[in-house]
Amino acid sequence: MLKCRSNKTLAVMAALVMSMVFCSAAFAADTIKFGVAGAHSGDLASYGLPSINAAKLVAADFNAKGGVLGKQVELVTEDDVCKPEVATSTATKLVGEDVAVVLGHICSGATKAALGIYKDTNTVLMSPSATNPALTKSGDYPNFFRTIAADDAQARQQVDFALDVLKVKKIAVLHDKGDYGKGLAEFAKGFVEAEKRAQLVLYEGITPGAVDYSAVVQKVKRSGAEAIIFGGYHPEASKIVTLMRKKKMDTIFISDDGVKDDTFIKVAKKYAEGVYATGPKDVSKNPLTQAYIEKHKAEFGSDPGAFFDNAVSASIALLSAIENAGSTEYTAIVKALQTHAVDTPVGTIKFDERGDAIGVGFAMYQVRDGAYVEVK
Repeated sequence: MLKCRSNKTLAVMAALVMSMVFCSAAFAADTIKFGVAGAHSGDLASYGLPSINAAKLVAADFNAKGGVLGKQVELVTEDDVCKPEVATSTATKLVGEDVAVVLGHICSGATKAALGIYKDTNTVLMSPSATNPALTKSGDYPNFFRTIAADDAQARQQVDFALDVLKVKKIAVLHDKGDYGKGLAEFAKGFVEAEKRAQLVLYEGITPGAVDYSAVVQKVKRSGAEAIIFGGYHPEASKIVTLMRKKKMDTIFISDDGVKDDTFIKVAKKYAEGVYATGPKDVSKNPLTQAYIEKHKAEFGSDPGAFFDNAVSASIALLSAIENAGSTEYTAIVKALQTHAVDTPVGTIKFDERGDAIGVGFAMYQVRDGAYVEVK
């Protein structure tokens, strides 16, 4: 006959059983969930969809070699349409899916809106394209990393190019009032004023999505600006450039990596010719870059789009960090990102204490014969 155990003994046994259940559940998960957040639809989808393709290709390569920590990588994608008010929901969904790390977001405003959610849940986030300097320099988000240089470096290059190469004396600075566009424009404005080699003749914000930008184009014309530095994205840039050229204005247009996208050329068409834009350095000679471009062509039947190299690099860095850490634990991943250099399409990189990739930077491009070409 079985003897009844004491309540204390039963409590201990129950705790052991529960512990075994939780441990079993933890080890039963046979995949590592890899979140991908960004604009997967809408006007800015051309910036976000290449990141999904990049993550798919990198995950497939890791999975073919046995996965990460012996588990297959599973992608979990969420669309934020590059809108801050949607990005918070996107982040909440990904965290709810128990993702180990997140590739994204794409736009700086959306990234900023979502960062607190990832920070509160100890989730590492890495963007291939969010360039607002405060995202790393504020020190508020130790969980944030990126494989692209910040806007202060981008604005510095734009102003130096305008002054040193184009030799302009009157500059207008426009922006779309967003975290990304306005942030970049403020740096450009500051650099122009500090240099004192050119006059800042106009500093103006525009409304994103407006049908007509005739008023601001007329202001540019009246200002006598020889060049415009624009902070923002291709939908607005294409409208402004098209309107300027139709009005026979030959004002030089200089913009950012938000405009250095083939979609800008497709929309602005012949009026895109001659436009300058900064973008990530040309890494086309890197063997890893070449390999992933060929993988993209074979898998998706097309050339990759904007920020593809940076997204491949971020995907490799994140999954390699989990491997090097031997864990999906937050602090271990952060340490691995900062201490282990990995080979990627943007170079052999690791990250500084702020989350910026060491060694990445920008180059200047110009639209020539319907394509962006690096200006040497």
